[in-house]
Amino acid sequence: MNLPGIADEEFIRDKVPMTKEEIRILTMCKAKIRPDDIIWDIGAGTGSLSIEAALLAPQGKVYAIEKKDLAVNLLHQNIAKFKLENNVEVIATEAPKGLDDLPSCDVVFIGGSGKHMFEILDLIDTKLKTGGRIIVNAVTIQTIAQITEYMTKKENYTYEAIQVQVNRLRKIGSYDMFNAQNPVYIVTCKKIK
Repeated sequence: MNLPGIADEEFIRDKVPMTKEEIRILTMCKAKIRPDDIIWDIGAGTGSLSIEAALLAPQGKVYAIEKKDLAVNLLHQNIAKFKLENNVEVIATEAPKGLDDLPSCDVVFIGGSGKHMFEILDLIDTKLKTGGRIIVNAVTIQTIAQITEYMTKKENYTYEAIQVQVNRLRKIGSYDMFNAQNPVYIVTCKKIK
């Protein structure tokens, strides 16, 4: 049985932002991924969420959508490193482009929307199965405002949000000090009908 929580150092990163280990663990818990789920990862970046999801859904499929060339290259490298070529497919485009062609899904991660949040959510709504989940990891108030504004108008979803602040211990000479990481908002939306 695979458990989420791959160490950050295991991923090839370069200068592409990455969802950190503690946030990935919480995101996977909120997603409740089953072994045969179809998962979309919009704004996949290095693919850290895509990799964790693919390991939890070995009979499923992950579609990693990413627009930046450097990130797409890193996605392919990380997929190869974790030997998940059969489970993760990279879609090199800016969402919502390309989403129409994907199969219906059980879980969607949104890590970046490129100012297309409402269009992306409209399209997801047509493809997300009943009981499916959308997990939005956000670092800006604007993203939180967009997702909550959208969900308050939808009668077929429930949603919740948490704000997470992670601090990591680091050595400073003979002392230990906590080093603050950026706070992250995790919004979980469940399609109920």
